[in-house]
Amino acid sequence: MFARSLSLAALISLALLRPAHAEPVTHSVLDNGLEVVVIEDRRAPVVVNMVWYRVGAADEPPGQSGIAHFLEHLMFKGTDSMDPGEFSAVVEANGGRDNAFTSWDYTGYFQRVAADRLDLMMQMEADRMQNLAFTDAEWLPERDVILEERGQVLESRVGAQFNEAMLAALFKSHPYGIPIIGWRHEMEELTDDMAMEFYRAHYGPNNAIVVIAGDVDTDEAMAKAERYFGDIPPNPNVTDPARPMEPPHLAERRLTFEDSRVGTPTVSRLYLAPARQSGDQAEAASLQMLAALLGGSSSTSVLERRLRFDEGIALSAWASYFGTARDYGRFSLGIAPVDGVSLEEAEAAMDRVVAEFLEEGVDDAQFERVRRQVRASEVYGLDDTQGRARQFGAALSIGLTVDDVTGWIDALDAVTPEDVIEAGQMLLDRRASVTGYLTAPDDTESAELSQ
Repeated sequence: MFARSLSLAALISLALLRPAHAEPVTHSVLDNGLEVVVIEDRRAPVVVNMVWYRVGAADEPPGQSGIAHFLEHLMFKGTDSMDPGEFSAVVEANGGRDNAFTSWDYTGYFQRVAADRLDLMMQMEADRMQNLAFTDAEWLPERDVILEERGQVLESRVGAQFNEAMLAALFKSHPYGIPIIGWRHEMEELTDDMAMEFYRAHYGPNNAIVVIAGDVDTDEAMAKAERYFGDIPPNPNVTDPARPMEPPHLAERRLTFEDSRVGTPTVSRLYLAPARQSGDQAEAASLQMLAALLGGSSSTSVLERRLRFDEGIALSAWASYFGTARDYGRFSLGIAPVDGVSLEEAEAAMDRVVAEFLEEGVDDAQFERVRRQVRASEVYGLDDTQGRARQFGAALSIGLTVDDVTGWIDALDAVTPEDVIEAGQMLLDRRASVTGYLTAPDDTESAELSQ
C-alpha cells in the first residue's frame, strides 16, 4: 500500500510538470525574408504582437555606442503618416500597452492588446519598419532622455557600475564588453544621421521576426502577417555584420571597485562560457544545471548550504548561467560575506567549495531535486503568453530555431551528473575569468591619504 501511494504521488507530480498550455508553435518565412511565429493560446481574449530585429548594441559602428538603443527610442517618434508619439497613444486608446527593449544581439518592440486589435498593431509596425521619420525637434530631446536614463539606471547605482566594469574587463575584443546603453562620452555625440543610417542598414523584413501569441487562429494570423508585411521589399543593405571575436584568454583579470555607497561588500567572478548552439544544446543544458546546483534555491544550492548555513561565513552566495546569446555566454559565481570575513577569505572559501564539488561529484538525490526544480521553472514559464513570445523571439534572433526552443526542456532532462562535472571542469578556468571586489573605501586609508 505504501509503495503504491508513492508511485501514485510520483505520477501526479510528473503530470503537474507537463506543459499545460504548450500549444504547437507555427513558424513560416515570407517571400521577403520576414520570419513569422504564431503561438495560439485561447485562455484570454488578448494577443501579444512582437517585432524583433536581429541587430543590437554589438552591431554598432565604432565610436557610436548606444546608437541601437537610441534608435529604439526614435522608433516612437513617428513616420511619414504618423505623428510623434501617436503610435503609443493609439495603443493606449485601444486599451493596450506597448514598450521596447534593446540587447547586444537584438531589438524588440511589442504590444499587448485585445485580440480584435491585432490588425491595427501589425499595420502600425509595418509602417515604422519602412517609413520612420523624425526632425530635430524629436531626436535632440530624445538624446537627452537616453543620457538621463544612463544616469538613472547605471551611474546612480553602484551595482550597475560594478557590473559594467566587470563586463568591460571580461571581453577583451568582443563588443559584449560595451554597455548596451552606451558610453556617456559617445552617447553625447550621437546624431539623427547616425540613427537613420543604422535604421537603413539593419531594419527591414529580411532582418526581422514577427511573433504573434495569444487568442488567434494560426491561419488567420499568418494571413494578417502576409497582408501587412508581405509587400515590404527586402532591405538590400542588410548584411550579417562581422563582429570581432575574443582572442585566447591566457591570464585571469581582477579589479576592485570602491564606492562609499556600498553597503554589503561582495566578490563576483565572471567566466567566458559557451552560448546555446542550434541543434546541439547539451553543453548549454549542462551549464544551466551546474548553475542551478551551485547557486539555485537556498534549500538545494551547494554554495548557500555550505557557506551560509553550514559555515556561517556568507550572507548569500550564488551562481548563474546566461547562454541566450549569439556569440558568447557568461557564467557567474559570487559571495557576500558576513561582517568580519574579508573579501579575500570569502573568495577562498567560495573557490574551496566549488573545487570540492567538482572533485566529489553530484549527490544523486540532490541532483534529482534540482532537476525537478529546473524543469518546473521552465514548464511554469510556458503559462505566460508574453514570456513564451519572448522566448521564441530572442532565440530566433540569435540563430536558434523553434525546435531548439521546444526541445530545451528535453535537453535539460537529458543532463547527467557526469555531464555537470565535466562542464564545470571545462568552464571554471580562471584564465578566462575576471574577479571583482565591490567594497567601500577603507576609512583608515582615506584618513591617511587626507593628512
